[in-house]
Amino acid sequence: MEFIALIFFLIIICLITRCVFDVNLKKLKQLAENKELDEIVEKYPKNIEICKEYLKKLKNEDVKIEEDKNSNSTLYLVMSNKIFIANLKNNYTRIQTIAHECLHSIQSKKMLWFNFIFSNVYILYFLVICIFAIFKMLPFKMLFLSIFLILGMVYYAVRIYLENDAMIKARFLAKEYMNEKNISSQEEIDKVIQKYDEVNDVGIKATNYQIFQNIVMKTIILLIVFIIR
Repeated sequence: MEFIALIFFLIIICLITRCVFDVNLKKLKQLAENKELDEIVEKYPKNIEICKEYLKKLKNEDVKIEEDKNSNSTLYLVMSNKIFIANLKNNYTRIQTIAHECLHSIQSKKMLWFNFIFSNVYILYFLVICIFAIFKMLPFKMLFLSIFLILGMVYYAVRIYLENDAMIKARFLAKEYMNEKNISSQEEIDKVIQKYDEVNDVGIKATNYQIFQNIVMKTIILLIVFIIR
């Protein structure tokens, strides 16, 4: 009975936090589409060149770069020290998106490696206790659930710090880069940066909520397994 009560409680918490964070993915998608700004940013170098210039500016030129036009995710992998640039389709957000990943590359390697290793341990722990619970091999379910929630708190704290740090700083790095390139007028740069501010306002809250939601959903799945088995 307590597991059912916990599920309802987590669902309510999830709904409340969604309202608090004012998550609106549709609005975020709409903000990312702006033909006028696309044309402004189209004048800038290709994605890989922008990435190289950022890394040079950040004094971190040993990072490898790869562009995959079949991918939808731009990310930095600490294990290979490589930035993967997705198919950004000359979208005006590309200057800030690439800045975001370059900033990840100069974050504390200790934290980046901890995040990489701990996130895998966290997922592995989730899978293992689910399997043990399915085969009725998991004693003291509340104890294992409590450990899982503590792991989730640590995972959330580290991941959110890394993401928020890169998202907040990317706007300023992008503005500095555009000013230095002297390709656009100040009015055009201000328009792009203003839109970045709008995107970040929605995007940072959405990212925070989505990471929290993923933890809650895993907890609910685990509770359902406990109830069934």
